[in-house]
Amino acid sequence: MRNIILGFGIVLMLASCAKPIANFTYQQAEKKSSNVKFNNQSKKAESYEWQFGDGNSSSDASPDHSYSTPGTYTVILNAKKGKKTSKVEKTITVEGKEICLVVLETDFGIMEIELFNETPQHQDNFLKLVEDGFYDGLLFHRVIDGFMIQGGDPQSKNAKPGKALGMGGPGYLIPAEFVDNLGHVKGALAAARTNNPKKESSGSQFYIVHGQPVSAEQLSMNESRKGFRYPPELKAQYLELGGTPFLDQDYTVFGRVVKGLDVIDKIAKVAKDGRDRPTEDVSMKIRVKKNN
Repeated sequence: MRNIILGFGIVLMLASCAKPIANFTYQQAEKKSSNVKFNNQSKKAESYEWQFGDGNSSSDASPDHSYSTPGTYTVILNAKKGKKTSKVEKTITVEGKEICLVVLETDFGIMEIELFNETPQHQDNFLKLVEDGFYDGLLFHRVIDGFMIQGGDPQSKNAKPGKALGMGGPGYLIPAEFVDNLGHVKGALAAARTNNPKKESSGSQFYIVHGQPVSAEQLSMNESRKGFRYPPELKAQYLELGGTPFLDQDYTVFGRVVKGLDVIDKIAKVAKDGRDRPTEDVSMKIRVKKNN
């Protein structure tokens, strides 16, 4: 019996001395997305450290990572077991994502808005409404300086002065699509919604963030309160542009203004009544920008 126990101990000792072997494969999720899925194929490892080549890192076993720009990146995976480490490097090429743009025209100027591929249900719905001419002639019916400008209520078309607005829609809701690297920075396009447990979005009403300056302390407090972590690139956007981070993970962000941020400033400053409706109508017309 003693010999059997001793032999078993030797097997355990040899197993614990085994060096990890790092390896992975990857694939770009979709042609129109800059998101890359990494498949960890390492052996005998206990923990992992990824360097994605764009300044970002992860300790997940098989992470997904979204690159902000197309290009060639050197990805490093360190597979660890105790004090032993195995390292593998691979050069990957990230293709450019297809960019979907719409043009929103107002009397205060024109905004170009990118619709995010990461929120496909909201993107598809918004595009359909735009192509159907749904938004043409509707109003920005709720405007709050330092917060947001809201529109998309079909009842706002030709609405009489002073009429209460904000309850209309196309008769359906859209499931929430929360994405960690999409936040309420200035210029973000997000879906309005009623107070519902699934946080489903209005089928047509949207708002564009005006916002206020944001500090690193505010972002840290929001992370603690809501139990998530901001990616470094989103933190940088907040510190540069400001926004309304307290709305993150509660309302779906599905686009951003890429040209015409000053138009938001102009609309945010208009005179409003007690319901935050502009006293002079601010109407809109939206079309898809072709050949991009």
